[in-house]
Amino acid sequence: MLLLLPYSEYLGRLGDPRNIADIALVFLIVYAVLKLVRGTRAAPMAAGIAFILLLYGLAVSRDLATLEFILRGGLIYIGVAIIVLFQSEIRQALISFGNSVQMPFTRRHRGQFGEGVYDEIVLAATTLASTKTGALIVIERGVGLKNVTDGGVKLEAELSYDLLVTIFNPTTPLHDGAVVIRRHRIAAAACFLPLTLNPRLSKDLGTRHRAAIGITEDSDAVAVVVSEETGLISFVEGGQIKRGLDATKLRAAVFHALETPAAKSARARESKPAEAETEEAMTT
Repeated sequence: MLLLLPYSEYLGRLGDPRNIADIALVFLIVYAVLKLVRGTRAAPMAAGIAFILLLYGLAVSRDLATLEFILRGGLIYIGVAIIVLFQSEIRQALISFGNSVQMPFTRRHRGQFGEGVYDEIVLAATTLASTKTGALIVIERGVGLKNVTDGGVKLEAELSYDLLVTIFNPTTPLHDGAVVIRRHRIAAAACFLPLTLNPRLSKDLGTRHRAAIGITEDSDAVAVVVSEETGLISFVEGGQIKRGLDATKLRAAVFHALETPAAKSARARESKPAEAETEEAMTT
């Protein structure tokens, strides 16, 4: 309604705090959507939908009856098409929003599991990499992976280096598939994950890496991958893969991914005085 007012009255009403807040909220929503689709396969699809809408507006303004008739029939289903085409992006947005609005009392002030569990994962990954044994370890975070674990072999066993190495032994029945870790336990093994549809990925990435990227696109989980061909260790978070990690870098990546926001902010506050002391010592 504000945009339908005369220009002078429109500018006058812009000073209203309620209208300023309204415009600011719309700006933040549009910015969040653009940031979400940037660099993903949703970007060209969004551009295609925008082009169709622009073409329809041109047909209406220029009285192109045939083109308008054809496009009007397609625009009826554009809402459903957006949901189908952008389902993974919408899911990621809702996951991010849900994680950001968690109640304070539901957040942990320390790491999710304790540092010992990271060492078990890192040690198992480096051991498997030394023998070029393929492995895929998925670590559940805020979003539950029950639909994934239900399709695998449920274990509910205490997480340990020995068990992880045994599971991925090529002679065992459970080596084919992913291991899902929930808190400090191995929830299930031999789990099959959705493959990513990202066309920009390198052709060097096999099914194991594409599955790791796919599960991190569909949830907030993180994954550790050991390549069977090269023995390289990769870490995947939010659909982004880091390859060729050693034990130190892998542990740092896992610890940072599973660290709670409260712990991250506390660590940042602790590091600032140390940086200030270092700078002062260098100047003196």
